[in-house]
Amino acid sequence: MGFSLVDELPKLLWLVIGVAGFLAVIGALLLLVDAGPRKTRTEWWQATLFLAPALILLILGLVYPVIRTTLLSFMDSKGAAWVGLDNYIAMFTQPEILVVLRNTFLWVLFGPVLATAIGLFYALLVDRKRFESVAKSLIFMPMAISFVGASIIWKFIYAYRPAEAEQIGLLNQIIVWFGGEPRLWLLDAPINTLLLIVVLIWVQAGFAMVVLSAAIKAIPDEIIEAARIDGTGVWTHFWNITLPSVWPTLMVVLITISVQTLKVFDIVRTMTGGQYETSVIANEMYAQAFRYDNLGMGSALAVFLFILVIPLIILQMRTNRRLREEQR
Repeated sequence: MGFSLVDELPKLLWLVIGVAGFLAVIGALLLLVDAGPRKTRTEWWQATLFLAPALILLILGLVYPVIRTTLLSFMDSKGAAWVGLDNYIAMFTQPEILVVLRNTFLWVLFGPVLATAIGLFYALLVDRKRFESVAKSLIFMPMAISFVGASIIWKFIYAYRPAEAEQIGLLNQIIVWFGGEPRLWLLDAPINTLLLIVVLIWVQAGFAMVVLSAAIKAIPDEIIEAARIDGTGVWTHFWNITLPSVWPTLMVVLITISVQTLKVFDIVRTMTGGQYETSVIANEMYAQAFRYDNLGMGSALAVFLFILVIPLIILQMRTNRRLREEQR
């Protein structure tokens, strides 16, 4: 099928409008930031020359896809006819998509909180211990593995064989040792979703441990020594000294893992392919757009995911700004 400029003119018009709007916003931000002396023409050209490659890549790789995806979310499955909010209405009314939203909520609810809590616990447990460096290396090691690699490892752990056969999955083997029956863990909803979340926690706990351990070590020794002299107990020391001191860092870790969790795709795709009621927004977005040829629903899910991530990004930026101000 040949290219028709007349047919593509509306899309090109929207692209030009989007790029113009983006450049206008960037220009306004540059004017607001530039509170110093007026720049010479040469300095403006130099700045433009340095910024142009990044701006071009940003426009082609981010701005245009965002505009295009937003437009497609208001169109039918073929991206040809305008259907308004039908895709968004279907997103919150179709039982299959509601399961996807429920699973995503479970991921965001349990994944970041448990990964951060376990990381904090490990950081406190090995802090200033003789074997601290070795323990941290072992805990951080899963971070060196991709989500796909970690998923394959845990897929073997959850593997199932009939009761009369020798088990190759660690979890089912432990159950057999205690006199139980092996189960198809990845097929039983909703426990299969919780078992997938375990993979994320296993990988991200090391990240949380390293960052929080650095925050714990940044607590002034004078404060710790004064608390010991006052005879504070372990829990009192944690709640009144450690936790308030590392709270800004803990929020950064929690938000970072939350953003990563919202975009999780590899784990679900590798372990279940989104079947057995385990799909999440990122996986369903891919499935709708590329497996079921429903560009409208896939784009609507992508826009919804983008909207969910924005508040977390804003919160993280404010937290980082507050941390920088406190360090001055």
